[in-house]
Amino acid sequence: MPETTTLPTRREEAWRYADIDALGRIGAEALDDWREIALDAGETRRECMVVGSDAPELHRIRVDLGEGARLDLFATNAGGDYTRVEVEVTLAKGAHFEFGGVTIGGGEATREFVTTVRHDHPEATSNQIVRSVHWDTATGNFLGEIKVAQHAQKTDAAQDFKGLLLEAGASANAVPQLEIFADDVKCAHGATVGELDEAARYYMAARGISPELAQRLLVQAFIADAFVALEDEAGHERLLDAALAALEEAPR
Repeated sequence: MPETTTLPTRREEAWRYADIDALGRIGAEALDDWREIALDAGETRRECMVVGSDAPELHRIRVDLGEGARLDLFATNAGGDYTRVEVEVTLAKGAHFEFGGVTIGGGEATREFVTTVRHDHPEATSNQIVRSVHWDTATGNFLGEIKVAQHAQKTDAAQDFKGLLLEAGASANAVPQLEIFADDVKCAHGATVGELDEAARYYMAARGISPELAQRLLVQAFIADAFVALEDEAGHERLLDAALAALEEAPR
């Protein structure tokens, strides 16, 4: 008999902050539903995703990049219920993976990005930038793991997370992980969580800018880093518009 897929628990590191009850509403069978992206040597692709609805969503993507291939993946995660985007990437020699993501919203929802990037060959590069903006009792998560094999010399990998909490009840969690067995590499990660800059809000108010517009401009500037590498103007506008539309529900 085939094995039955069971729901994970929060004891598993990759599901540490997940909404397991919401995952149960999706169904354990969804855990086997992976979208496969395979790029041949030298091939490039760019994808922009807007995810999230009033029902829980699970998006699982498995990526295999050939020698010198490049994938740019950008996402706005603004679901009204639990929404998880999980990406597993394996890079061949000289390949590049670029990821930019924004989680944003209020209510009680958990929104998260979970990435595993495997540098199994030399001279590959990866860069991940995630921004999280939440209010009410919502949660934004980023669990990012970079694995560098012993022979994957000249790897250059980075991940950067920043969270912005608009109300005291909201939260953000970042779990950056580096597993490095090579010695000639550049790997970095950073994570910070804070509030809106009150000095900037005061400065803008003193110049006649309304609190609503000031907040919108400050949040827009905050999340812009996640999409800075996106050269597609239409895709950039679509992702940013989705994030700012969610912001309309935020407290002023």
